[in-house]
Amino acid sequence: MNLSSFFLGVLACWGALSVIAEDRYLYFTWEITNGTIYPLGFPQPGILINGQFPGPTIEAITNDNIVVNVINKLDEKFLITWSGIKQRRTSWEDGVLGSNCPIPPNSNWTYKFQVKDQVGTYTYFPSTKIHKAAGGFGGFNIAQRSVISIPYPAPDGEFTLLIGDWYKLNHRELRRQLDSGKNLPDPDSLLINGQKNAAVFTGLPGKTYKLRVSNVGLSTSFNFRIQGHDLKLIEVEGAHTIMDSYNSLDVHVGQSLTVLVTLNGSIADYAIIASTRFTGPNLLTTTATLRYAGSNTKSPIPLPEGPPTNDVQWSINQARTIRLNLTANAARPNPQGSFHYGTIPVVRTLILANSEAKIDGKLRYAVNGISHVNPNTPLKLADWYNIPGVFDLNTIKDVPPPEGTLAKLGTSVIGFTLHDFVEIVFQNNENYIQSWHMDGSSFYVVGFDNGMWTPDARKTYNLIDGISRYTVQVYPKSWSAIMVSLDNKGMWNLRSAIWERRYLGQDLYLRVWSNEQSVYTETLVPPNVLYCGKAKHLPKS
Repeated sequence: MNLSSFFLGVLACWGALSVIAEDRYLYFTWEITNGTIYPLGFPQPGILINGQFPGPTIEAITNDNIVVNVINKLDEKFLITWSGIKQRRTSWEDGVLGSNCPIPPNSNWTYKFQVKDQVGTYTYFPSTKIHKAAGGFGGFNIAQRSVISIPYPAPDGEFTLLIGDWYKLNHRELRRQLDSGKNLPDPDSLLINGQKNAAVFTGLPGKTYKLRVSNVGLSTSFNFRIQGHDLKLIEVEGAHTIMDSYNSLDVHVGQSLTVLVTLNGSIADYAIIASTRFTGPNLLTTTATLRYAGSNTKSPIPLPEGPPTNDVQWSINQARTIRLNLTANAARPNPQGSFHYGTIPVVRTLILANSEAKIDGKLRYAVNGISHVNPNTPLKLADWYNIPGVFDLNTIKDVPPPEGTLAKLGTSVIGFTLHDFVEIVFQNNENYIQSWHMDGSSFYVVGFDNGMWTPDARKTYNLIDGISRYTVQVYPKSWSAIMVSLDNKGMWNLRSAIWERRYLGQDLYLRVWSNEQSVYTETLVPPNVLYCGKAKHLPKS
C-alpha cells in the first residue's frame, strides 16, 4: 500500500466514525391551525398542531438534535417555547418575545436545538398572547442514553398526562378581558390530555408503569392521585429524586414530575383524579381511568380525597420531602449530586417581590415595581447588534422599592456575568399562590416558608440535596429561595407561570454575558433568524 492510499484509508475511517458518532436528528413539521375541539362536550375554537389537540408528544433521547419546522396557518403571530428544555449555548431558539420575533401568519420558522444533560419530563406551549388557553401545547419527554443507568428498574411502559385548567371562553375573549383591565374569570374545568373524565390508560396486571405528569394550565395548582395505588416519585423536571411513595402529589402551574405506579390490585378500572388547590370553595375535579387489561368493572374502592383545598402547610410539608437523589446518575455518566451547590460562594442576591397595581387605570402586575412590557425589537437581537433604545440594565433593581412606591411600565432586564452563582428570593405578598419559571438554566430550590424573607432565613436553607428544577411555587404570603449557576450565555426569560400575571407584567429577562466571542459559549445568530422592530432592516446573516 502506498502512503497516499494509507492516508485516504485513514480519512475514510475517520469519516465513517464521525458519521456513526454524530448524535441523531429528529425532524418534525408542525402545521398550526385553528380548529374545533370538544374538551367539555360542546364545540370550542382551538389551536391544533397537525390537527391534534393537545399537540403531538416529542419522544427524544438526551443529546438528540431537534428540528421543528413550524408553519403558522393562524391569522395571528405565533411562537412556541420549550418549557424546561435547556438550549445549551443558544437562546435564539427559546421561543419567547425577548429572544425571537414571532412567526407571521402564513409563514414558517424552523427551531433547531440539542437536548443535553436533562433526562426527564417537560412540555412545550405557545408563548404569545394567550394562545395557550386554546391549545398548541404538548409533552416533551427525554429518555436516557444507553450508557446512562437509572436508579430504578426499567418500567414496562409509560404514559404522558397533560393536566390543566380550562375555560369555556375562547382565548380571544380572555385576552380582551385582560387588555381591558379585568382579571381572568375562574376556570370552568380541569382536563387530562384535553378531555374531561374520559382519558383511558391501559396496562397489564403486575407491571410497573412510568407516568409523566405536567401542569399545562394557565393559573391553577392541582393535586394528583390514583385510586388504590401509590405514587413513587422518581424525577422532577430533569432531576432524579429520593424515591419516596405518596398517596397524592401537588403539581403547580408549569411544573412536571414523573412517578412509577405498579398495577398490583385486582383486575378493574381505577380512577385517576386531579382536583384544584388553593381555589377557595370553587373546587374543580376531573378524572381519567387506569385500566387493567381484561377489566370489565370499576374498582369498588372509594375514591381517595385530596388534601383540604386551602391547606397551604400540607403542601409546604410535602414539598420539603422532594429532594435530590445524590447517588443517582444524571444525564451524563456521573452522579448528579457531584455539584456541591451549597459550598459555592453567592456573588449576588436578587429579591423579587410581586405586586398588583393599577397603571393608567388598568390592572397590571409588577416585579420590584416594574411591570414588564415587551419591546417590538426582541431583546436578544438588540443585544447582539447593539441596537440602542430597546433596553438598559438599570430599569429593574435587585431589591424591591420602598413600600408605597407606585409601579410603572418598563422593560425588565437584569445583567449578569457568565458563571455567576446567584441567590434569588421570590417574595409573594399576595393571597394567591405564584409559580416562577426560568429558561436556560436549572436551579436548586433551597428554601421556602411563610411570611417575609430575611437574611436569617438562610439558616433554614437545604444546602445539600435541594431539588434541581426549572419551576418553583411560591405560596401565598410566603417566600421561596433558589440558587443558580448562570452557566448558559444568552438572554433568558424569568417569568410568572401564572398566565394572567405574566401577560400583565410579571416577566423579566436575565442577560448572561461574557466578552468571549466563541461558539463554545454561545452559538452565532441562526441563518434563518427573523428580524422585526428596529432590527427589521438589518442585513441577513
